[in-house]
Amino acid sequence: MTHDETIRFGTDGWRAVIAQDFTFADLRRVADAAGRVLAADHPAGTVIVGYDTRFEAPAFAAAAAEVLAGHGLRVRVSDAYCPTPALCWSVAHDEEAIGGVMLTASHNPSNWLGFKLRMSDGGASPVAFTDRVEAELHDGAPSVLGDFETTDLMGPYLAALRSSVDADALRAAGLRVAVDPLYGAGRAHLAGVLRDLGVDVTEIHGDANPGFGGLHPEPIPPHIDEVRALVRGAGLDAAFVTDGDADRIGAVDGRGAFVNPHRIICLVARHLFEDKGRTGRIVKTLSTSVLVDRLAERLGLEVVTTPIGFKWIYEEMVAGDVLVGGEESGGIGVPWHVRERDGLLMSLLLAEMMAQRGKGLGELVDDLLELTGPMEYRRVDLHLEPEVKASFLARIPDLAPASAGGLPVIGTVRSDGLKLLFPDDAWLLLRPSGTEPLVRVYAEASTGGVVDDLLAAGKALVTGEGA
Repeated sequence: MTHDETIRFGTDGWRAVIAQDFTFADLRRVADAAGRVLAADHPAGTVIVGYDTRFEAPAFAAAAAEVLAGHGLRVRVSDAYCPTPALCWSVAHDEEAIGGVMLTASHNPSNWLGFKLRMSDGGASPVAFTDRVEAELHDGAPSVLGDFETTDLMGPYLAALRSSVDADALRAAGLRVAVDPLYGAGRAHLAGVLRDLGVDVTEIHGDANPGFGGLHPEPIPPHIDEVRALVRGAGLDAAFVTDGDADRIGAVDGRGAFVNPHRIICLVARHLFEDKGRTGRIVKTLSTSVLVDRLAERLGLEVVTTPIGFKWIYEEMVAGDVLVGGEESGGIGVPWHVRERDGLLMSLLLAEMMAQRGKGLGELVDDLLELTGPMEYRRVDLHLEPEVKASFLARIPDLAPASAGGLPVIGTVRSDGLKLLFPDDAWLLLRPSGTEPLVRVYAEASTGGVVDDLLAAGKALVTGEGA
């Protein structure tokens, strides 16, 4: 495989296995290409570089920085590991910054690392921009290197987080919570800012461990089983969990139950609108719960549904009048903070809602479902042989079943995969991955039993057994 075949910017940057494809040589080539494009658009502009907690991430960040500086750019590198939202916030709130680079592989396993580009507003780089970077990839090492500065990104960012919530209400509430950063870039930071606000915090998986202790850094079951047991055993009020670069959130209520991102989006929207007096559109992706639509109807707010991927939510934020945007995977953001996901801020907003309303997280979910009606959701990932996935891709344009899981199909959406709509707001989504022999099957219905039936029907449709 040639170098240019190994380096491709996917939905959010270039990611690869450390020492296999993510090498210092290839990283320098990518930084060189990015430097050419950034310097062409903004000669002598300022670029901010951050990095997460993975193996050799600081060294990779320094290598990228000196290559960027070789193009005449002023480069400032974080003086310590930082969450992706901290890098994005820092770029957005620095008038001199023309963009940013984050060394992270987000929720990928610990042996991966990645290179994310951010624009001057802290938002993700559009495809047109990364296409230009790919076109500038050259063989061989960059010929000119430059000097870079180090800077404190976390101090100003954490101060902004603290000022975003009601410190007096949090101090008065006496909350006891757990924080699980899954050894990622949220470690110490989320626990620290909560403690600053008077919350009693027990942090697990917060020590330096580039191998992530064998944990997969994605804030969903089963990776959060340990913190769920801690909440139950210690009688805590909640737990907040962040992924490898802390831009995604998962949560656990006082009963140890997982609070999925669909419900978190709804809680945050309700809190911002009813408790903090903010308004605007709610933006969700195609795989996100109908609970969002139901809540928005109750609140009198507009909902916009986009294809899957936060870049589409970002585009709506740029257009304006957005209250909150969120996706099924746990990436949730509010544009008045930064046009990007932020797992730390979402955790603080949930804690603030608990404090101001005097209710546990589970009670807040119960209140939500009483308002919207119950819905259950689940996703399964089908790892397929390439020929099976290819067969599904060939069939999907003509796939139009009259029923699935014993329910009649009353509508279809084909903007991103195939979404089948059923009575009572139930739905089934079949969506192929663009990079792996994988098809994701999502389903939502009023009961778990119907969800299971829909998932089984979806699997049959993907493999051809139900076509």
